[in-house]
Amino acid sequence: MDVLETHGLVIDVPGRAGGQPLDLRVAPGQCWGVLGPNGAGKTTLLHTLAGLRAPRGGEVRLAGEPLSRLGRRALARRLGVVFQAHHDDFPATVRETALIGRHPFLSPWQQEGPEELALAEAALARLELTHLADRELSTLSGGERQRVSLATVLTQSPQIWLADEPTNHLDLHHQVAIMSLLAEQAAQGRGVIMCLHDLNLAARWCDHLLLLYPDGQACWGPADVMLVPSALERLYGQPLTTAMVDGAPVFVPRR
Repeated sequence: MDVLETHGLVIDVPGRAGGQPLDLRVAPGQCWGVLGPNGAGKTTLLHTLAGLRAPRGGEVRLAGEPLSRLGRRALARRLGVVFQAHHDDFPATVRETALIGRHPFLSPWQQEGPEELALAEAALARLELTHLADRELSTLSGGERQRVSLATVLTQSPQIWLADEPTNHLDLHHQVAIMSLLAEQAAQGRGVIMCLHDLNLAARWCDHLLLLYPDGQACWGPADVMLVPSALERLYGQPLTTAMVDGAPVFVPRR
């Protein structure tokens, strides 16, 4: 199983002079949540972990190997990314889009076979998208499009999941379904790290948290250690009231 690690990583946030070096270790079976206000660098961090953006300092390693030494195809076989923004430049159906998740495993010009199709169909069923399989992507709502993105990565079946606001555009039922899916991936021995705006989703589903502050400071660790009201109030600049519901803390903003 792959381990994603950062060593002295400083992400390159435009307009910010520096930042605290990050020494993280996302191990198999862990589900990490990245929390912070707008502009703190959550998306930049995720893109850096995916090898899509160069850091200002330090490095990211996958199974001990620097990302810079891994080819894009080799990396795509082991690491999957759910982006916050979607750019659908080419016409494609939902099924065809899910099958893109298998492309890193195929040789150039090789067509998808029955095995790839079965994986895609299973992913669409898991995301409640089977009835939309033949629909053009451009005709979907934002929430449906988000679920297609998750189905594509599920079809890919990577060892490391990087998800940027995976519950974006989703109604309450599908928010819970997506968080359950990501927790399920961790329970199966994969590493999951996701950027979230919803503090309560993170508190209920994540076992580790990384708090990113706008000034570049950060702190991280097990969720039960990080869910301290004073730290979260400083993170968001917002007083909070805390309660326990079904064994998990719930945070409500105070007026």
